[in-house]
Amino acid sequence: MSESINFNLNGAKAEFKGDPASSLLTYLREEAGVTSVKDGCAPQAACGCCAVEMDGKVVLSCVISMKKAAGSTVRTIEGSDQNVMNTLADAFASCGGAQCGFCIPGIVTRAANLLESNPDPSTGEIQTALNQHLCRCTGYTKIIESIQCAGESLRTGKPIEPAEQTGAVGTRLIKHNARPLVLGQRPFVADMTLDNQLHGALRLSDHPRAIVKNINTEKAAAIPGVERIFLANDVPGQRSVGLIVPDWPLLVAQGETTRYVGDCIACVAASSRQAARAAADAIEIEYEVLEPVSDMFDALKPDAPKIHEKGNVLSVSKANKGDAEKAFADCAHIAEHTYTTQRIEHAFMEPEACIATPIENGVKLWSQSQGVYEDRRQVALLLNLDEKNVEIELVPNGGGFGGKEDLSVQGHAALMAMLLGRPVKVELTRDESILVHPKRHPLHMAYKIGCDDKGRLLAVQARITGDTGAHASVGAKVLERAAGHSTGAYDVANVDVIATCVYTNNLPCGAMRGFGANQATFALECAIDELCEQGGFDRWQFRYDNALTEGGSTATGQVLATGIGIRATLEAVKDDFQNAKHAGIACGLKNTGIGNGMPDSGTARIIVKSADHIELHHGWTEMGQGVHTMAVQTFCQETGLSPDLCTVHVDTSTETPCGMTTASRATSLVGNAMIEACKPFNEALAQSNGSGVAGLAGQEFFGEWICDWTNKPGYEDGKPVCTHYSYSYATQVVILDDNGKIDRVIAAHDAGKIMNPTLFEGQIEGSVHMGLGYALTEDLPQENSIVKSTRLRKCGVLRAKQTPTIIVRGVESPDEFGPYGAKGVGEIGLVPTAPAVANALATIDGVRRRSLPMTDPVAKASIDFS
Repeated sequence: MSESINFNLNGAKAEFKGDPASSLLTYLREEAGVTSVKDGCAPQAACGCCAVEMDGKVVLSCVISMKKAAGSTVRTIEGSDQNVMNTLADAFASCGGAQCGFCIPGIVTRAANLLESNPDPSTGEIQTALNQHLCRCTGYTKIIESIQCAGESLRTGKPIEPAEQTGAVGTRLIKHNARPLVLGQRPFVADMTLDNQLHGALRLSDHPRAIVKNINTEKAAAIPGVERIFLANDVPGQRSVGLIVPDWPLLVAQGETTRYVGDCIACVAASSRQAARAAADAIEIEYEVLEPVSDMFDALKPDAPKIHEKGNVLSVSKANKGDAEKAFADCAHIAEHTYTTQRIEHAFMEPEACIATPIENGVKLWSQSQGVYEDRRQVALLLNLDEKNVEIELVPNGGGFGGKEDLSVQGHAALMAMLLGRPVKVELTRDESILVHPKRHPLHMAYKIGCDDKGRLLAVQARITGDTGAHASVGAKVLERAAGHSTGAYDVANVDVIATCVYTNNLPCGAMRGFGANQATFALECAIDELCEQGGFDRWQFRYDNALTEGGSTATGQVLATGIGIRATLEAVKDDFQNAKHAGIACGLKNTGIGNGMPDSGTARIIVKSADHIELHHGWTEMGQGVHTMAVQTFCQETGLSPDLCTVHVDTSTETPCGMTTASRATSLVGNAMIEACKPFNEALAQSNGSGVAGLAGQEFFGEWICDWTNKPGYEDGKPVCTHYSYSYATQVVILDDNGKIDRVIAAHDAGKIMNPTLFEGQIEGSVHMGLGYALTEDLPQENSIVKSTRLRKCGVLRAKQTPTIIVRGVESPDEFGPYGAKGVGEIGLVPTAPAVANALATIDGVRRRSLPMTDPVAKASIDFS
């Protein structure tokens, strides 16, 4: 049924003709072209990214039908008071309130409405106003500061004046492209449209484990607007690919067995997104349903069905040094328990999307991936193309956290575009996103640790088992990292750790912020508090006495020489911890770089376009963490030139190859590579005979930095063990009030060199927020390998009013290999959080919590569920 509906949009008459049940969000984005309004979860109404003002009230446009919009006045950022919007943009840019920025236009809409009725809102009032909004990046702290800053400027008439913008390292340079990001003017992939573009949709498996007996596309093909339906035999190249192990099929063929509910069986290209999705739903698939392998310990049994031909054990990683069994005999105190952690969703605000278009002899993609060069490699394999005929341009994404490392829809978009000779855009819904991409690994950790009567740690033994789900992703590396971080930030002479990664029919698990270190640290730090209770040791002093120092070694046996900041982070929180009645403490370390025998390398290219425009090219993904800003600040530091000259680009056509944006390595590698590129640039500038930058127009300058000296744990060739070129360190203290509610979190973090204090603080605040959710509320349960809920609201991400005060304290213990001494900060921020919460709760009721999330009544009372 079609109706004609009239309303006012941004001060002008608007007419809609179509289904009155369709959403206002769909009209705004697809017909009116208003893409500042984002689709983060439609129609779930959970994220707030689609917020608009209707008749003076903020509403979520994904659940407002066009029938309800009839006769109303709708206002988006574009139609709002531009003085207010520009003030909010200045405030969010100056205060660091936007990281990935996907959620921010909706929050800005809410903020403008709030400030109109309440020009001087308190923190609590802002938190309440933001209750319909989620932010996965910031932890809300800088969002609240930004709104208060804008309110003050609007009340007083005083303009917002950011710190001096020289761009030098160590200064608060505003994040690259921050203002257009805040106002929704910088497009994400789903905001883009090409001429003659088609829309794609995926048909996912109905069962986690089933033989595909027959695929009937007749009804789907008859739907108006459908161009073509693609099956496995349409893939011209290697049909299964993967980051490490090529075990993930782009399309499951008839006669093959599905491995999880996110496996794709067919894809459809059509003239509209609605037609494509209707056709995908109409594809009829006949299955022989099999019993899924849902438990990782069942998967290890000899008679278990094989998920993959080689068996259900993906990998076994070990960390060994000394003689743990002998050392335990000398221990005065031993803590031995089993710890478990849950599967969780990344919950980035921007669902997966990709656009592909045919080019001469190949395809071009606009990707939100965490590694465009890795995308290029895998897409070339799928399409049987030379890599030089696959071009990938990065569109900075709306959050990743590891969840956008694996291919999701890039291969499908590329396949359809190449075979049809037309551009194709594929967007996942939130429900599909939760089903498709890998999650954080649930781990089962049997830990045994012991110390002597003076509190010196003597031995750690652990047997770690991880469920990697249906496909390998980077699961082997996650379990390898869990083993390598099994002794945390401590020097333990005797270590015996085995970590086994297991295939099941559950959702795949792969990279997620912390990458195995979080899980191991939860077990270790909880066990340390139990040792302290047994021996009557001071919990702060025990950690300080056992902390890594020069000459100490990690679980893998890597002897550390410089930049070891763990004791400095402990000193930074000592008074807070010791003066609190109810407090938990935990330490952590996190590698920078992949290491373990794999090279870490980065390249950078400086292209001088004109006297007032210099392009900086690299291969890392901007996903809110600020890697583009790090490139600019390094360039400015090395050259003394203004950041206003710089634009930053990531496009495989310029050949600045880098690996996956993972392992907290982007800052150090882009910094080192840019330093190398600046050397010939500065030489050329000095020889320009006074013509300055203008005299270099048209010239390019390349730099590369590589670490190729790491080795695997247990590597034996006479070389010293070096599993990673750098580590970051942290100590966190969680302080409860007398009612057991979390009052504040003190997070002391060693960044080596704080390249940009605003971005550093934002990364740690966002990490702690994620760590608190991991500890207390987040979960993604499955039953018989079926996800119980694909609703974003059910994932347990904390909202603003549930987030306590987070106080960040920076420590600088320079790293010998980092640019200016810098280390990674993207992941370390949540490594110690969960055990610090667990250890704090134990001071209330004496209960030791050994499973995440902690959901008992005392744990639930620690945050606001009202």
